[in-house]
Amino acid sequence: MLAKWYRQYTEFCLVNLIGVKKLPTERRSLIMLFGANGDLAVRKLYPAMFKLFEKGNIRDHFAVIGSSRYKVDDAKYRDMVTKSVEKESSNKKMIADFASHFYFVTHDVTDLSHYSVLKDKADELDKKYKLEGNRVFYISMAPNFFGTVAKNIKTQGLLSNNSGFNRLVIEKPFGRDFESAKELNDELSNAFEEDQIFRIDHYLGKEMIQNIEAIRFGNTIFEALWNNRYIDNVQVTLAEKLGVEERAGYYDNSGALRDMVQNHIMQIVSLLAMEQPVAFKDTDIRAEKVKALRSLRVYNVAEASTNFVRGQYGAVGESKAYRDEDGVPKDSNTETFVAGKLLFDNYRWSGTPFYIRTGKKLADKFTRVDVVFKKPLVDIFSFPQSGKALLNANVLTIYIEPTQGFSLVVNAKNSEQGFHTEPVNLEFLEDSKRTKETPQPYERLIHDVLKGDGTNFASWPEVASAWKFVDQIRRVWDIQQPMFPNYIPGSMGPVSADELLARDHREWIYKLNQ
Repeated sequence: MLAKWYRQYTEFCLVNLIGVKKLPTERRSLIMLFGANGDLAVRKLYPAMFKLFEKGNIRDHFAVIGSSRYKVDDAKYRDMVTKSVEKESSNKKMIADFASHFYFVTHDVTDLSHYSVLKDKADELDKKYKLEGNRVFYISMAPNFFGTVAKNIKTQGLLSNNSGFNRLVIEKPFGRDFESAKELNDELSNAFEEDQIFRIDHYLGKEMIQNIEAIRFGNTIFEALWNNRYIDNVQVTLAEKLGVEERAGYYDNSGALRDMVQNHIMQIVSLLAMEQPVAFKDTDIRAEKVKALRSLRVYNVAEASTNFVRGQYGAVGESKAYRDEDGVPKDSNTETFVAGKLLFDNYRWSGTPFYIRTGKKLADKFTRVDVVFKKPLVDIFSFPQSGKALLNANVLTIYIEPTQGFSLVVNAKNSEQGFHTEPVNLEFLEDSKRTKETPQPYERLIHDVLKGDGTNFASWPEVASAWKFVDQIRRVWDIQQPMFPNYIPGSMGPVSADELLARDHREWIYKLNQ
């Protein structure tokens, strides 16, 4: 009791008398990582955990049990963890202290007898680090193991039975269609409650994705106009410069529709389209996102054929065609590009289309949102004899990556003689120093898991709604023969993606070589 009072008093003095920033609250927890030597763990998870350690979000009262089928002792495991975080800091003592919290257990997730070893180690570390029974189970493995691991965690007694929390973290993909996703969710729900399941979509951990809510609901000039009366269309672009690389085996069974649209794009769209939540907390935000996704019009065959286009990159110069990539069948009809027009059947967005596009081997790697406002009903600055309007549409652009920030295009008088208007770009972009200091997605998301904040994670109703929409597009494509390849690397996709907007007398705001 005295120690707790002293800690609180020290923090009060530092914050209020000396003026330092408020000390971070340490999140006590045991993290049990299945697939501990995998690529994701080494590249993303350990560096993210180290950043939390460096900032004091985890420090004295945390431990990690890494597990996989490989026979590795604690020393070799800690060496692997150390190497994965060395680039994050030159403080070798801190890195060594961090790595000392990691323990390894050789474990086959399908062998029930192995779980008793995990349980004994978990109970031991809980006492050693005073973790209060808080446990996070992070499954960084192939999706076909999710249900098995979740079931065995419960049946083999690994869940904390005291006042501590139990949380399950899984990575995408969450199924490959609605039926498989539902089957997976049923398996998870037999072991964990919905508010204990954290489905990671790393896009939701990005700074400017989280800024969408701040821009919308924190600024009257936008929220008052955020509807079909003032917005002409919304455009979401997720472009990748690379091809499938080493992911050919997975990608050819998935394609851009399942790999990018069902999760990343649908999550971004739901944040853009949702109503204002009652409060800024996970249950209210998730409820509004679900309402938005459920109001998406699910297309019939004719509508899907008209409102969605797909592409597959061909060859140019030394750049291979998709069908020539290692591990890809020569007759593959898997799409590497998708563009589509989404329509909402609700009061706010009826008649305002959301255009989306994503693809591989495009001109550059970037993610952005363009909100295109309607032009004034009367253009008093145009000249009848010219036959064309002089006013440009106002466009709010949210730059998500690699650039972070936003811009707003407005019309203003130019400095020449006479009265002529021109578009002026009002822009705020994060400087490189601040961008470097911005927490990376996995750092944010792991911290949210430790806090129990589900705001930036996909709930089951969101996942289900997204799959129901995507499945209909997939069903239509499966009965139609595509003309592949139909775009070259370094472009912004097939011509049909431009024609999709041209039919509505619109065009993509971001164009090649602009």
